[in-house]
Amino acid sequence: MAADKPVVVAIGTGGTISSLGRDSTDVLDYPDFGRKMDVAEAVGRYPEVAAAADLVLVPFRSVGSTAIGPAEWLELAALIHRCAAERPEAVGFIVTHGTATLEETAYFLNLTLKTDKTVVLVGAQRPASALSTDAGMNLLSAVRTAMAPAARGLGVLVVMNDEIQSAREVSKTSTYRLQTFRAPDFGALGHVDGDGVQIYRRPARRHAPDTEFDVAGRGSLPRVDIVYSYGGGDGAAVDAYIAAGAKGIVSAGLAPGIPTPLERERLEAAAAAGIVVVQSSRAGSGRVAPRHYLRQKAMVGADNLNPQKARVLLSLALTLTRDPAEIQRLFETY
Repeated sequence: MAADKPVVVAIGTGGTISSLGRDSTDVLDYPDFGRKMDVAEAVGRYPEVAAAADLVLVPFRSVGSTAIGPAEWLELAALIHRCAAERPEAVGFIVTHGTATLEETAYFLNLTLKTDKTVVLVGAQRPASALSTDAGMNLLSAVRTAMAPAARGLGVLVVMNDEIQSAREVSKTSTYRLQTFRAPDFGALGHVDGDGVQIYRRPARRHAPDTEFDVAGRGSLPRVDIVYSYGGGDGAAVDAYIAAGAKGIVSAGLAPGIPTPLERERLEAAAAAGIVVVQSSRAGSGRVAPRHYLRQKAMVGADNLNPQKARVLLSLALTLTRDPAEIQRLFETY
């Protein structure tokens, strides 16, 4: 390693950013017919990335992110902690990741990591083999952000399309467009421009490494499921998830966070039986406040977390408490 370049740990999990399609125009069928590179091969395609930092390449998975969930989140958090201890000279981390569940992985790490080194998740919308792929520039932007002093202390970050996003706020909003990762309520934290990393705002909610959640040694998380509301929903999904062993349920209610009458009936019964119910909204933007009805029924308002983020926080909250009032505090803190 060159002594004059910062050290950045690059952990590979797979995803489009590491994918090769059948040809340069394949931006659709590559998940089914192409192959995924390990992190060394994926990063090695772009000498500009290696020129920016001394990279410590750590393979983790080579899968689409539809195959990444709570078990992998726990393993990934442990791996980051281990690498941080073994590589004290590293200034930060990048995690290459598929875009399907990237926001969930990022928020989990934002709630559980105990390292003060910058951690950046990065993906791509077009495979590395595609004409005009975004993989190379996204990788370079992620490395530059991981090295930047200005990016320290912001919690876990997501960097794509030259934008720096907070793990808590960002969500995938489009299937194919390059600008898919957006923070609908508050916008990006900053940008990665030709002259460097530019930060314009800082997250107000608590984040890594200063959190109450410690998952060291855990092999699993309490089961939490999401019930998606739609016109005529009858609540059968609520009963099915309880039968499957759910300890918590997130209701992705009709905006502004209200389930159908039959769903409400089953959710009330679940809460009365000790299942923690969090009310969110399927709208993708805006708060679900802890209004009188929710407090009366011992339910929790999800604040402005979308259903998938609310599920992450509720899973972790249930490792600490089953008290709805205390879980409401956590939703208003993180």
